[in-house]
Amino acid sequence: MALPTISGRVVLGIETSCDETAAALVRDDRTVLAAPLVSQLAEHAPYGGIVPEIAARAHLERLDRLIARALEEAGLGLADLAGIAVTAGPGLIGGLTVGVVTAQMLALVHRRPLFAINHLEAHALTARLTHGLDFPYLVLLVSGGHAQLQLVHGVGRYERLGTTLDDAVGEAFDKLAKMLGLGYPGGPRIEAAARGGDPSRFPLPRPMLGEPHCNFSFSGLKTAARLRILELGPAVLEPANLADLCASFEQAVTDVLVDRTRRALERARERLGVRPPLVLAGGVAANRRIGTALRALAEEEGVAVAIPPPALCTDNGTIVAWAGIERLELGLVDPLAIEARARWPLDPTAEPVLGAGTKGPKA
Repeated sequence: MALPTISGRVVLGIETSCDETAAALVRDDRTVLAAPLVSQLAEHAPYGGIVPEIAARAHLERLDRLIARALEEAGLGLADLAGIAVTAGPGLIGGLTVGVVTAQMLALVHRRPLFAINHLEAHALTARLTHGLDFPYLVLLVSGGHAQLQLVHGVGRYERLGTTLDDAVGEAFDKLAKMLGLGYPGGPRIEAAARGGDPSRFPLPRPMLGEPHCNFSFSGLKTAARLRILELGPAVLEPANLADLCASFEQAVTDVLVDRTRRALERARERLGVRPPLVLAGGVAANRRIGTALRALAEEEGVAVAIPPPALCTDNGTIVAWAGIERLELGLVDPLAIEARARWPLDPTAEPVLGAGTKGPKA
């Protein structure tokens, strides 16, 4: 399909991978023309987590109106677009399917180029939108579903240096919040509860600290926190105890992320000859303690650091549209017959990493 030659090309980004329904219009000069988003927190809160069927139905009910709203805010029609980008994976298959089918229909009817976007790549490329960063760089991608260190060589060119052997960072926060009865989403609730707390009061473990590889593990930390909760009993909900436990957990996670990222910077220097800039991406990147610690690490190591604003760290349509622009400029157009993918690794050549317990490797 021939690419349009619209001056100041605009791409529509569609995001439905989890519990945020979003559409955005971004121009190739990095201008965000519109970015409406509807959260589903109220629908999922009673269940303490995301219910895939509820998420998919909510996307189906809202997506067409969000796209219409974005176009109205920008004063554009579908014929004015240079392309349509949609998150095709990884994520919840029901929600992904809603977005993919909608994007396919729009691309077919209006004869626009279609871009199937890896949700992780959208996060990994965000710093190029917000900071104009050049390749290569190292990205620490931390969210509810992922904990990865990827060396970004270019669009579609990723080298995984480390990943989690069990829980993702955001998942660990969510589970602790559920154990404490703080509600969903767990990350912001834990961060709020930790303010003013003593991060050294509870000696929680730092899994993988000092290991020669760059992988993560948070299951043991989560278990240790659970044991502390059981020891304290109902007293855990006393303000001082709650603040200290949350602060101690948050600090343990931060120490692990800093240590693993430091090791990845060393690995990156071995491969590139220089230490590349550091990017923090994903929903957990909005955590202040973690952001502050990663900035300190970058200063200590003498590398530039880029942390996008919180609104672009969580799921949104803007980063999907920008990933579409990156692919538009390279002529990387996808066929209409794209499929939603629940799993979609950034680095397909990376060997699977399995954790190991007393009964052997985890499946």
